[in-house]
Amino acid sequence: MGALHLHCSTLFDGTGLETRQRQTLIIENGVIRHVGPTAGAPRPAAGDREVHGDFVMPGLVDVHTHLAFGNAQSEEDIDIWTSDEFRALRGLFFAQHVLAAGVTSMVCPGDSGQLSIAVRNTVNAGLFEGPRIAASSRVITNRQSLNDWFPSRVGAPEYFTAALVTSRTEAIAEIRKQAKDGVDLIKIAMDGTHRRPNGEIIAAFTADETREMVEEAHRLGCRVATHAYGREAVMYAARAGVDLVFHAFYMDDACIEALLEAGSVLAPTMTFPQNTVDFCQPHDPAIATGYAGYCARTLELGTPVLKRAKAAGIPFACGSDSGFAVTPYGEWHARELELLVRRLDFTPAEALYAATNVGSRLMPRGETLGTLEPGKQADLLILDGSPLEDIRILQDRNRLQAVYKAGEPVRLQRTPYNPKQVSDFNSLKWTDLYTRDRVAQLGKWSQ
Repeated sequence: MGALHLHCSTLFDGTGLETRQRQTLIIENGVIRHVGPTAGAPRPAAGDREVHGDFVMPGLVDVHTHLAFGNAQSEEDIDIWTSDEFRALRGLFFAQHVLAAGVTSMVCPGDSGQLSIAVRNTVNAGLFEGPRIAASSRVITNRQSLNDWFPSRVGAPEYFTAALVTSRTEAIAEIRKQAKDGVDLIKIAMDGTHRRPNGEIIAAFTADETREMVEEAHRLGCRVATHAYGREAVMYAARAGVDLVFHAFYMDDACIEALLEAGSVLAPTMTFPQNTVDFCQPHDPAIATGYAGYCARTLELGTPVLKRAKAAGIPFACGSDSGFAVTPYGEWHARELELLVRRLDFTPAEALYAATNVGSRLMPRGETLGTLEPGKQADLLILDGSPLEDIRILQDRNRLQAVYKAGEPVRLQRTPYNPKQVSDFNSLKWTDLYTRDRVAQLGKWSQ
């Protein structure tokens, strides 16, 4: 097959915050070979293809999507219902939904067994279409971590998404096992809901335990991501030199300094709590239990410190926490950009940079991703209209004209999925699946 000549009215190449007008990209064998003004671009040869687009940008990178969760309505749905085999097939199915939404690269921070490893390998082998994947395995968890969410007598069987460790020896052994199994990323649940009498969230691991785990993961060539809501957890993670911190809503200014010194990337993942606040209905258990109210308070209290983190120069990436009923796959990945703009005072260009250039730093061979330059992989989006004028365009499927991965167009129409055909549910937080169409039906969303 010949080269692809992509002529665009506006190009956001992800190298900075600027755009260029009337540009042409020439793509051969999935790699960008030329970028420059259309007027001076090489002419197509026989057998080459030509495509015209309005606004062209790198494909999105979602650094927080759980392929194992299956649009879960409860913790039981995450860890108990369905077989390992079904979870893996379902994860592959949903990875294709993620790609069709414009996410050409994704980080899976915490899944069951080798699910995301298997999906990554299947996609890389060319067996099925899917995004590029930074794979992980079970979340390193102890008794105070988020993922040990069942009664202690239940523990965390091998098929759970949590790897429950009760000593440093067990933690290091689990990291070594996951590295052997081929993960790109180790996920540590640095805190959960355990609090001091004054309400402060207590870190699940000590500073020394955290440092030892991070050092071992890095020694074995794995990046480290952490779930960390509270000040103590963020501080321990930053001082240990983790690569990626999720949430950090309750950190303080000392944490910001520590994150800067460590060079960690921050992904607050506001989409999950914001969707819970905006879309839950009165009959959803998240309302009755006060969980939606907790999400609202978390956003209210976290926004000022996240703004200060942005002003201090901490690099932000975009993560949606997709995989829950309130964040279904393929639906809300780009909402995090809107929230960066609306809540944290990012410019639209800064939000695009976070969702492309910064996010690519967490991917395997990230140096070949995240920007549209000669020598880079041709992962890109063609949009009808400019997200620099309205960042919500990225959430409008009618404005997403094309998705290309490695220079090849992606099929955008995907088969829907009804979880109630295959799962039982208990302890529900949501009783609906908040797809974009369903939210519009409820009168809670409009483009």
